[in-house]
Amino acid sequence: MTHFTLVHGAWHGAWCWDRLNAILTANGHQVTAVTQTGLGERSGELSRDITLQTFVDDVVAHLESEDIRDTILVGHSFGGNAITGAAAAAPDRIASLVYLDAMIPISGAAPSDTVSSDIWAKRRAGAIEVTGCDGMRVPCLPPATPEALGIFDAQNAEYVMGHMTPHPISTYETAIEFEGPPGGNLPVRYIMVTNPIYTPLQGHRDRAVAMGWKLEEIETGHDAMVTAPDDLAKLLETP
Repeated sequence: MTHFTLVHGAWHGAWCWDRLNAILTANGHQVTAVTQTGLGERSGELSRDITLQTFVDDVVAHLESEDIRDTILVGHSFGGNAITGAAAAAPDRIASLVYLDAMIPISGAAPSDTVSSDIWAKRRAGAIEVTGCDGMRVPCLPPATPEALGIFDAQNAEYVMGHMTPHPISTYETAIEFEGPPGGNLPVRYIMVTNPIYTPLQGHRDRAVAMGWKLEEIETGHDAMVTAPDDLAKLLETP
């Protein structure tokens, strides 16, 4: 039996893991999923005070409050930032890290600085303002289209669009700091999607290869936990 802790990406929440969670649980594993502050069922907590460190603290607090140990920490997309910070803060609670088509942060650099300037400029230009829990307007990125996430099935698209929430821009424009390489001394795997390839994160996949990380592929779109949960479960269960 293995324990998995699942961390979602931008616009998502713990809900995005429901299908994968059901499969892994049925196979005898223990699974917990984190919802980051201001997203998903926690969208009512949206605030100007949310930074990338907030997301890291969310994961660490989850591991500590649930007394989770020896877990495989899986981060999807933007969630790669939070699992990296959590690995630096609580390495004794983590068995290994899985970056699922995810960002790999650079210590001291904001996530917006680690993607193409053209891509970030386009996203930043499309920003919206959402009223937060403090009554103040919070700059956010509007949810991506299903097609941008590699979702072309109408039913899956409706499911995802019905759950996604605006994402606070401040998490993209603030940084975390950690010593050593991402993941520290923990075992690391990187899973990339190939059908279609999620081009905004190509630089991060290149970094994974350059660092000598184990790189695996899954033939589906960026939201693999929604579009191919069975295949993803098999890959996660295979050492």
